[in-house]
Amino acid sequence: MAYIDKKRFYHLIMVMLIIVLILIVILSCTFGAAQNVDFITSVKILFSNMPLIGSFIKNAGIHPEYEIIVLNLRLPRILLAGLIGAGLSVSGAVFQGILKNPMADPYIIGVSSGAAFGATVAIYLGLNLTFLGFGAVSIMSFVGAIGATLVVYFISKVGNKVPVVTLLLAGVAVSSFLSALISFIMLFSREQVHNVIFWIMGSLSNARWNNVYIALPCIGIGIAILFCFAQDLNIMLLGDETASHLGVEVEKIKRILMIVASFVAASAVSVSGIIGFVGLIIPHAIRIIFGPDHRALLPLSALTGSIFLIVADNIARTIVQPIEIPVGVITALCGGPFFIYLLKKNKTAV
Repeated sequence: MAYIDKKRFYHLIMVMLIIVLILIVILSCTFGAAQNVDFITSVKILFSNMPLIGSFIKNAGIHPEYEIIVLNLRLPRILLAGLIGAGLSVSGAVFQGILKNPMADPYIIGVSSGAAFGATVAIYLGLNLTFLGFGAVSIMSFVGAIGATLVVYFISKVGNKVPVVTLLLAGVAVSSFLSALISFIMLFSREQVHNVIFWIMGSLSNARWNNVYIALPCIGIGIAILFCFAQDLNIMLLGDETASHLGVEVEKIKRILMIVASFVAASAVSVSGIIGFVGLIIPHAIRIIFGPDHRALLPLSALTGSIFLIVADNIARTIVQPIEIPVGVITALCGGPFFIYLLKKNKTAV
């Protein structure tokens, strides 16, 4: 059934996912390594600090320590997890659409290896710079991710076109080269190996409000731009030649989408390390369940990716307290079997 016919159904699903997301955010504020806070108290703390409705919520009697735990420790981490989950999922859906490859994800053109290389260099050199509250590792990983993406793009560019096969091969080659450089650096800095591996496995343990303030506009605006090209992505699924005949400027739109999707993924990776599987399984699972129309696929992927990463991070920070498991481990452990289940159950629909 066409998107227009199922528009109400998709909107209903989106509203339900928004409600689930809000509940997950509130529930996530109630537990953690520090003091547990009950659900009602968390609701009062959160809503009393919201504009417009905050003055109507009475939070008298709430221990100040609870407000610090919820507002300063848990909420920024939860919001950052939601942003990163949405960003990786939407950029994954876009790359799968551009490359017409369901196994594509934001890391396929070198974003992850570039970010890992930048972070490894920063850790190895012991850089101690800060900019807008971001440490050298985050800055260098962002620069590395964007740099690697640009290198892959210019290597694969042939005239005014970017052939998909060449792009994929260039991404694999650059990723392999950068991975080799990371291994080489780690050989000469064995005392920093633990830090490099921990960063590569992905973690939100250092999430702060300044991370949210920077990631929100970068990821949020990027996602909004990608949403605007949903209809063009649908037409491009018919093939580049057909899309051109239908008036779509294929190469120009492909270039814009790759730049914006890479920027969104790089922004996410720079504050969390490499969190795998989200950009691959979420859009693919949504496509299996709700179909390939990008007007539904992109927003549903954003909401589901947010929920998935918040839940995964909750597991990562609480399952073996006081030790924190890198969230990338949880996403792979939870996402892998679920993805296989979906493939087995719906393989005829892929």
